[in-house]
This record gives sequence, structure tokens and C-alpha cells, in this order.
Amino acid sequence: MNVATHTVATHTLDVADARLHYDRGGSGPALVLVHGTGSGGSEVNWAGLAPRFAAAHTVITPDLSGTERTTDAGGPLTVEGLAAQVAAVIEDAGVGPVDLLGFSMGAPVSVAVAALRPELVRRLILVAGWAHTEGDEYLRNLFALWRQLSVSDPAAFGRAVTMTGFSRGFLNAIGREQVELLIPNMPPTPGTLRHVELDAHVDIRDLLPHVRARTLVIGCAQDITVPVEHSRALHEAIAHSDYAEIDAGHVAFFEKENEFVALVDEFTAGTRR
Repeated sequence: MNVATHTVATHTLDVADARLHYDRGGSGPALVLVHGTGSGGSEVNWAGLAPRFAAAHTVITPDLSGTERTTDAGGPLTVEGLAAQVAAVIEDAGVGPVDLLGFSMGAPVSVAVAALRPELVRRLILVAGWAHTEGDEYLRNLFALWRQLSVSDPAAFGRAVTMTGFSRGFLNAIGREQVELLIPNMPPTPGTLRHVELDAHVDIRDLLPHVRARTLVIGCAQDITVPVEHSRALHEAIAHSDYAEIDAGHVAFFEKENEFVALVDEFTAGTRR
């Protein structure tokens, strides 16, 4: 499918106290892409990938609470609450069961959907995810640092996120001008900080044994945000899951887009060996 001809329809629905937005484009088996931390939501994560996947899929990209396009009462976020929003989008779109892909914060949310609403999920793809924050001093301190920078030096917040979000080789390859353009992509907005607060309290260990969908876990070998050992642990905890590793930083689909798309396409088509 030619990217230039990719058309998207925007939908809204009410879920609890949230007025939720999601986009839908393409045709074929449904692929739902769940974004990671940041108020930019699906636009920041999936703008480049959605048209590629839409060649063979109906691509659905929800914007969850904490993003700019979705409004709610502004209270604390939970994995289960965001999972309920994803489930409501799938039901509203009328396309289930779906192939569900969650990136970073979206990975534990997607696990919760698969565990709590198994009838909605055909296949599950977890990218750069983790099962729990408590007990990992690296993750706990990283999220604490983000919170502190958001108050003391908001400009440094985006720079720190960029440095941990991408591998050193990728940043050097794209050069200073492009690196500086990446930095504003995740400003410390109130919505972003709600996501970070959720990140600091993630614990889905009790849900992992209830995942029945065929699962692909994708780890990022040079991940400085969520070290790759967390992806390996997810794979070990989910029965009958497959595992693949991309030699890239946290946002692997920016660094190795073709490799990432091929992995997802092979898995969703049932051709991955």
C-alpha cells in the first residue's frame, strides 16, 4: 500500500470518566498498537509505522488517558484502567479478536487486556516491556529522576529521555541536528507525568500466568530505559511465548524499522519460525 494513499478515520468514545480518541485505517485483520509513555501518544509512537502496517491490517491506534487527545478527570492511572480503555476501543471498533501490540508502558497494559479479556486478543506482541518496577533499583531511580527533572529542569527532561530512548550508535548516526529535533517529542506535561507515575508502580506479575494468546516478546539489546533483561523475563513468565531481540535502543522501531515491521508481519501472519 502506498503510504501517500493511507487514510485514517478518527473515532471517540466514553470510557469511565475519559473521552477517548482512536484512529483507524487500512483493511484486513485488526492490529491494535498501544503507545508508551508520553502525552504525544499514538502520533509520536506510530505515525511512521501505522501506514506500513495498514497495507495488510486494519490498524487501530488508541490514545489513552494522559495523552493530549483524550480528556478525563486527571486522577491517578492504573494498568487495569488503561487496559479497560483498550478493551473498549476493540469492542467499539467491532474487530475483535485482534492482534495487540504494546510498546513500553503499553506492554503491561496489553498484558492486562490479554489476561482479563482473553476473548478480545488473538495474538499478543510485547515490545520493550517489563512486569514490575518495585525491586529494580535502576527502573525505580530512572522514573524518580524523570519526575525530579520535570520540576527542576524541564528542558533536561527531554534530553534525558532521548539519551535513554535511543542507542548511542543511532544518535551518532543521525547527527546533532536530528537529535535536537527528537528532544521535544516528550515534554514533561502533566499527562506525561501521570504516565511516569504509573510506570513507577507497574506490577503485572499476577496477570502473566493468565495470558493465553500466542505471544511474541521483542527485546531491545541496547535498551537503556527498560533493560532487555525485563523482556527476557516476560518471555520466561508467559507460557508458550516466542522471543526475538533487536540490536537497538528502547525505541527499536525508530532505529530498525524494517526489521521491526518484518518481525511483526511474520508473527501476525503466522509465518514466523
